[in-house]
Amino acid sequence: MVMRIGAERAAVSALFLANGLMIGSWAPKLAVLIHRLEISEGTAGLVVLCLGLGSLVIMPVFGAMTARVGSRRAVCLAGLLAAPTLLLITMAPGLVGVAISVFLFGGLLGGMDIAMNANAVAFERARCRAIMSSCHGFWSLGGVIGSGLGGVVLAAWGEVAHAVLITVLFLAILALALPRTQADRPASDVQRPPVRLPRDPLPYVLGFVALCCMVPEGAILDWGTVYLQRELGASLALAGWAFAACAATMAIVRFVGDMLRQRFGAVGMMRVSAIVAICGLVVAGSASGPLGAIAGFGLAGIGIANLVPIVISAAGNLPGMAHGVGLSIVTVMGYSGILLAPGSIGYLAERMSFSFIYLGLGGLLLVPLLLSGLMRSASLNAGEPDALGASGSAQGVDHAA
Repeated sequence: MVMRIGAERAAVSALFLANGLMIGSWAPKLAVLIHRLEISEGTAGLVVLCLGLGSLVIMPVFGAMTARVGSRRAVCLAGLLAAPTLLLITMAPGLVGVAISVFLFGGLLGGMDIAMNANAVAFERARCRAIMSSCHGFWSLGGVIGSGLGGVVLAAWGEVAHAVLITVLFLAILALALPRTQADRPASDVQRPPVRLPRDPLPYVLGFVALCCMVPEGAILDWGTVYLQRELGASLALAGWAFAACAATMAIVRFVGDMLRQRFGAVGMMRVSAIVAICGLVVAGSASGPLGAIAGFGLAGIGIANLVPIVISAAGNLPGMAHGVGLSIVTVMGYSGILLAPGSIGYLAERMSFSFIYLGLGGLLLVPLLLSGLMRSASLNAGEPDALGASGSAQGVDHAA
């Protein structure tokens, strides 16, 4: 039994690693596409938009599939369909073909994202054990490997070899992980909640919380380097540490986030994380030099790390709702924050300083702080003071089953 639980946990973690590997491999590939297709940065921006649009269109499909047939079958289909998409991008002969391939790449990996998060939720519900934060830690690790390995392989062996290598690694991880994932059995047709947009406002509120949590992360990723260079006089080499500091602390803290959530409860963890993230953004926005801003972004990463995993767990455990539906709403709304952040902040940066923008983003995180009480369904111990009584008994049934 212990070995089976360990294998199931390792399997879902491996899925996050594989997904992050593919997404991370996209980062160095964009520069190669610009050169191969001889397109401008503006046109390249439209290609990137296709990736986001693919996610927004296809993710709800896999959310519904997860609710109807279970996350295990959904993640198998999404992963296998996503496997050749990096090769498709590489082999596509023109801009239109690349755009369509990027749309599928973003959409199918987004669909896998929905299903693997649901599988992690299924594990948490069945075992009453938090794993969501560490799963997202493995996603971050996969992103670092994909980005770092991708740059080296692209430079040494070229675009085709890079796509083949990443695809083989992705398929190898899937082959090891998919047979061992948590088997979640959907309810019978009589008991199964209907798969439709719910009338209950709670999943949409949780989606808005996720959006508020992800916008600051996207702002640091896309504009942190520009802020350090333009307003704080940093060199390019030093400015590159803006997001690196945030990403590094996020990855580290995510690997201990489950233990902290298990010990202190989802609500308490959400409050502390939001406060730390707000403090980090205030430090970064009010810094007088690049080192202070980098330290602020690193502190912000500590807080941001566990905000989204907690919201996802809460969405996946909403009582009386198929967890694929709740996850789909929250994930799509949350990822729209990543899509909205670059353009919106670029527009604002033409009219005000980045310093003021980052201070304002600290204010945006007051939303998850003030609504942290809605995260009770992410608490996994029935005896926790912030756990819902109803969810506690439901978890007991899942555990006994």
